[in-house]
Amino acid sequence: MPIAIRPATSADLPLIASLIRALAEYEKLADEVRFDEAVLGEKLFGANNGHGPYAEVLIGELDGAAQGFALFFHNFSTFEGKPGIYLEDLFVRPEARGSGLGKALLAQLAALALARDCARLEWSVLDWNEPAIGFYKALGARGMDDWTVMRMDGASLAQLGAEAGKLA
Repeated sequence: MPIAIRPATSADLPLIASLIRALAEYEKLADEVRFDEAVLGEKLFGANNGHGPYAEVLIGELDGAAQGFALFFHNFSTFEGKPGIYLEDLFVRPEARGSGLGKALLAQLAALALARDCARLEWSVLDWNEPAIGFYKALGARGMDDWTVMRMDGASLAQLGAEAGKLA
């Protein structure tokens, strides 16, 4: 099966939305999907006040049919003094797993990281997803077990953000 990896365009927005929903189903997180497709399109493909897109998407195709995606953005390593690529989501439809598409998406991201003078390519994986963890380790990735992912959203984000005005 011929594999092709291509950058997404705004015409791919419905496809990207459906792949995100399929990923959420697989991760047992479908109830957490809240995006508005128009807003997602604006953030991925809009000007965003002159700052450009907030993230990029690669579409993975098998025999010309879209079967997966990788959504990523740049972060920055102060220790390296260079940017990195953070892979937010990687998903291959179940029927296309084992075809080499996941590896091809990651290989394209690695090539982009090198071409953009990035120090690293990073991502998170759910601790119960043993097939993915094994796949990543087989490619040479290593777990960052000394680090804990922290998140602030919703009411706690709003509450802390409101504190910024009080600090001046």
